[in-house]
Amino acid sequence: MTTAALRRRALVLLPLAAALGACSNPFSRPSPVKRTFLLEPALPPPGPRTQPGVVRVGSVRVAAPYRDRGFVFRTGELKVESDFYHEFFASPSSMVAESAARALASARVFERVVQGAVGAEAVDFVLEGFVVALYADARSAAAEAEVAVDWFLSRAAYPGGVVWNRGYRERAPIAGTAAEAVAGAMNEALGRVLAALARDLAAAEVSPR
Repeated sequence: MTTAALRRRALVLLPLAAALGACSNPFSRPSPVKRTFLLEPALPPPGPRTQPGVVRVGSVRVAAPYRDRGFVFRTGELKVESDFYHEFFASPSSMVAESAARALASARVFERVVQGAVGAEAVDFVLEGFVVALYADARSAAAEAEVAVDWFLSRAAYPGGVVWNRGYRERAPIAGTAAEAVAGAMNEALGRVLAALARDLAAAEVSPR
């Protein structure tokens, strides 16, 4: 089988129902059905150390190619395709932020983890992120999901400033050609990123003052 054929098997860009509908009477064609998936990775276990203080998980920005809800497939060095029929249930930005907050709370990295708008006096640190990559890589026969996030921990008290930052990049094999396999691999890769984040933050030497 050619590499191109393998790529087509790895991608689920157009459901069969939509393809068949395109050949039928346009007035009797059923509406294409979108399917939605969550970014909800497994949570890390409690770690051996808890940092003093309260951390707020702030904004998580996403690089432009991966900002929308549709699954993104990378099929060439400079070519990406978005899947209209398979997408995330909510924006990747909000789901990565929520997953990070749950992961830090589960691992007990800080005394308390909060998310959303709270008074500056209520927290000691603010964690923000930038999603560099969130896609299914179909450039080879062995398709994989890739997730990369840069994280920045800042002091909440004036004058603030970044006290810790690190970037993580993880890949997970896509076991099959179904959309569920793509979503599962993305969740596995994101789970590894968050587990590494929790481990390294717990070990970091940071002070709220």
